[in-house]
Amino acid sequence: MKIIHYCDAEAKVFTGDQVKGATGRVLIGRADGATNFCMRIFELSAGGYTPRHIHEWEHEIFIHGGEGAVFKGGEWVPVSTGTAVFIPAHEEHQLRNTGQGPLVFVCIIPAGYPEI
Repeated sequence: MKIIHYCDAEAKVFTGDQVKGATGRVLIGRADGATNFCMRIFELSAGGYTPRHIHEWEHEIFIHGGEGAVFKGGEWVPVSTGTAVFIPAHEEHQLRNTGQGPLVFVCIIPAGYPEI
């Protein structure tokens, strides 16, 4: 069993032309013996965003705090604390922070794919 506060997990800051103000952490993954899923948490600073992308695995997102939007089917859908999002495999998506504070979200992916 593993019990951890998300701030205690190692943070990776993402940089590049298609990402802004994004930090990610693996909370529970391969190194912990998790064989089915990987749980990650991401923070987007005010005005931050993830790259718009597509991949072969589904994932589930839970908005832990803040306000933002998810790119879905060519439009932006507002999300906020308490919102759950299912992104099927092969669906283009992106998250952005539309609020004043950080947008914090938990992201679950199947095991076997890049954890962060």
